[in-house]
Amino acid sequence: MSKENKAIVEMLSCAALWSIAGIFIKLIPWNGFAVASMRSLVAGCVIALYMGMKRFRFIPSRQALVAGVLEGCVYLCFVCANKLTTAANAIVLQFCSPVFIVIFSALFLREKIKRRDAAVVLFTLAGITLFFLDRIEGGYVLGNCVAILAGMVMAGMFMTIGKLGGAERFSAVLIGQIFAFLVGLPFCFARSMEFSAVPVLSVLILGVFQLGISYILYAKSADYCPPLACCLLGALEPLLNPVWVFLFNGERPGPFALIGAVVVIGAITVWCVAGAKDKETEHA
Repeated sequence: MSKENKAIVEMLSCAALWSIAGIFIKLIPWNGFAVASMRSLVAGCVIALYMGMKRFRFIPSRQALVAGVLEGCVYLCFVCANKLTTAANAIVLQFCSPVFIVIFSALFLREKIKRRDAAVVLFTLAGITLFFLDRIEGGYVLGNCVAILAGMVMAGMFMTIGKLGGAERFSAVLIGQIFAFLVGLPFCFARSMEFSAVPVLSVLILGVFQLGISYILYAKSADYCPPLACCLLGALEPLLNPVWVFLFNGERPGPFALIGAVVVIGAITVWCVAGAKDKETEHA
């Protein structure tokens, strides 16, 4: 198997592992910060073990620290969003991160927005608006806002971690786990937590597979997976996540949220595919 094909398989496996988050987060009767903390504790151990096996040095550079803190914030926001709104809303709204990259690049890097970029921003904002037409209860509105915040923070994470490589990239991922663990740790003692078989096993699955092994696969495949394949596989997570939650937990998004999800995922996927094809044409 070529390195490119191997990277595609790794990204496909990574997206599938990411998509199981909603199932197990919903099964844990803890507050969001506590779940994020314990999940990152387990994931951090997995990543540290992998770095040790590969003899990667821990490099706490300034860039790695910034990327790691942003990554840790993504973990915290995503888990809390899953506790406050539906799993479908949480993952699709976080999936808007590429749009925020366009906005941040225009605001802070003074990059010119192309017509195609402006179009995807408008379509995505329209899709996001639809999410707020379903279930106007305070919890769902707050959860949707936290999920959007997760997408914004993830955009910053991508803009920083994309400049790292090798051991420094893994160091940033490990820093993110440590940050999320430490921030969420005080909430583990806020009130008594149920340590029965279901929540403990769910945290272990989340930490080992959904966050630990998945990010190892992502970091390994980043150098060889073609941009077009990465884009298409990246859309697999927000498609699978609500399906698993519906099948195993019976949670279903509202009609406006479903329409919004189609608009958001469709607009971003088409935009990423078009951009990837342009780059391939330029290098041909």
